[in-house]
Amino acid sequence: MSDTAYALDVAPPLPSEAALPDRTDAIIVGGGLTGLSAALHLTRHGLRTTLVEAGGIGDGASGRNGGQLHPGQRRDQRWLEAHGGARLADALWRLGEEALALVHALRTELKADCAWRPGLIEACHTDAAFAEATALADDMNARYRTGHEVLDHTALASAIGTRRYVGGVRDPHGGHMNPLALVRALADAAHVEGAHLHGGTRAMSVRQTPHGWSVRVTRAGRTHEILAQTVILAGNGYMRGLSPYLDARVMPLRNYIIATERLTEPVIPAGEAVADSRAVIRYFRQDSEGRMVFGGGESFGRGPSDIAAFVRPYLAEVYPQLKDMPIVAAWQGTLGITRDRMPIIRRLSPGLYAGAGFSGQGLGLATFAGKVIADAVAGEASRLDVFSRIAAPPFPGGRLFQTPLAQLAMAWFSIRDRLG
Repeated sequence: MSDTAYALDVAPPLPSEAALPDRTDAIIVGGGLTGLSAALHLTRHGLRTTLVEAGGIGDGASGRNGGQLHPGQRRDQRWLEAHGGARLADALWRLGEEALALVHALRTELKADCAWRPGLIEACHTDAAFAEATALADDMNARYRTGHEVLDHTALASAIGTRRYVGGVRDPHGGHMNPLALVRALADAAHVEGAHLHGGTRAMSVRQTPHGWSVRVTRAGRTHEILAQTVILAGNGYMRGLSPYLDARVMPLRNYIIATERLTEPVIPAGEAVADSRAVIRYFRQDSEGRMVFGGGESFGRGPSDIAAFVRPYLAEVYPQLKDMPIVAAWQGTLGITRDRMPIIRRLSPGLYAGAGFSGQGLGLATFAGKVIADAVAGEASRLDVFSRIAAPPFPGGRLFQTPLAQLAMAWFSIRDRLG
């Protein structure tokens, strides 16, 4: 069984470069979408750029996520307006649109074989969730002319091949793709344009010096120090211990996904991606090869030993006819969530930047964050300034109590989902 279905369809990555530099203009910690996008755009701005990644390039959540590309921010526009005002909400909507446009521009420019398919459906599991989604769709159509389409129970069942949900909303601007294909294309382009990418290289500490920043890394048991004027922390949920600020605000969360064998008939006739309204969500789609890619279940600590067995009941709940379908791949990925589920894209101190906490909506926003930070380093900080206006409250209890409190919260949300 393959680790991910995505790796079945994508060429292997370039080998990591051997020699680590002593100095560079900018060093990026994290070889996912944020880090690779930052590397590509920093290099295009003319900066000597070094990227270090503890694992393989793109092996984290960027190459392992559900592959769904969502418009806007992780929070909806009404929430953003209530918490930040109408001007900030509108500005964040525009940035969300830019994020989508960037993904499409990059996959076209870099000839990334991402198997893009348009269409995204929110499936509502209760009457209350459907009423809320309908009101938001009406709002979005009136305010931004988004073309959201409300689907009643019958229309939704026809669209997604299950009668499990009350109703839903179709968003024509979202969609889905092979995320690993985009990661690999970004890595190849960044390398070709002069960025130095080092997999198997773990950042151990980041400290400020009188002459800039020092990043201490380990590779093959050896320690090395790299000096730079700029550091970008782009490891999302895999970055504990490098920044007390981020440790207090970004919590690692594991998600679990399976991919079935190719289905003989399409279950979702128009090929959209689907995410439901539960707090502990189910998200699913048929990929370009006809496999059902289905995500279900989360954990903050040790995950299940048999991911396929863990996720299969969620699949059977939504699609009983697939309960015995052979599974060709089962995997997990660690994302980073924030207390308000809004990303942290900002300057932490002069020369130190962060792009993290995408809370399950990183395919577009993480890619965009890399460019936003690179542009700010090069002197164009207007977009970074908008993201910096988002509040970033720490989790209560500090890092020591994050996981137990989060586990209690997850148990409560699971009970609430079951009770409706």
